[in-house]
Amino acid sequence: MREPSTTVADTASWYCAIILLGLVLFATVRESSLADAAALRRNQLVDKPCDEIYVVREGETLHTISEKCDDPFIVERNPHIHDPDDVFPGLVIKIISPSNSRKLLRQ
Repeated sequence: MREPSTTVADTASWYCAIILLGLVLFATVRESSLADAAALRRNQLVDKPCDEIYVVREGETLHTISEKCDDPFIVERNPHIHDPDDVFPGLVIKIISPSNSRKLLRQ
């Protein structure tokens, strides 16, 4: 026959194991949810049309921004860009895409 103190210790160990397993599962689900939310935000930002004022993001070049925003004259409209290859995250540029041109004409 088992002693009561051993039974209590075994029971406490099982409860701790179950709680630890629950915390691990919770952390995994939460991490997955956060990753999904970040991907959704990224997709919304990519699908969003370009505003007249655009802030360069990590990994973007003037070429990719020009294609994305449909503005082939970014360098001409931004005299503060001395070297088209020297674009960095946080750089603010002016964009005039066809949709922005229409907005300007209506005003």
